[in-house]
Amino acid sequence: MEFEKEIVEIEKKISELKKFSEEQGIDLKEQIEKLEKAYEEKIREKYKNLSSWDKVFVSRHPERPYTLDYIQNMTTDFIELHGDRLCGDDPAIVGGLCKIDGRKVMLIGHQKGRTVEEKLHRNFGMPNPEGYRKALRLYKMAERFNIPVVCLIDTPGAYP
Repeated sequence: MEFEKEIVEIEKKISELKKFSEEQGIDLKEQIEKLEKAYEEKIREKYKNLSSWDKVFVSRHPERPYTLDYIQNMTTDFIELHGDRLCGDDPAIVGGLCKIDGRKVMLIGHQKGRTVEEKLHRNFGMPNPEGYRKALRLYKMAERFNIPVVCLIDTPGAYP
């Protein structure tokens, strides 16, 4: 994105210095640490002062994490539950039981997909009625067993 150009430049310099240091056997640890600090400060500064339009771009960035990424990185023992128990399963809604910091939770979220095949399979994250019924079934199951619910909402809207 446009506002990230300076950050990318610093990132390139850091990787170039690391590569040069390894190839030449020269200790450039101090310079690399300075650049890494500058990199972190620049990120904080840029993201702290984003315009509304830049926030829209960040929220629509194609490499941002989706529900399955969060599940993989912040949960353990995830068991995906499928189906609405009426007519089918909607792959646009992902839900199931897992543990976050050792505590059982019901996690439910939208999944858009990264590749064209995944996006088509998951209907670009737009749930059908069976997806909403699946989510409702999981909410009720969590209520019945007194399990907290975590919802990750990331949807362009329902499938028309």
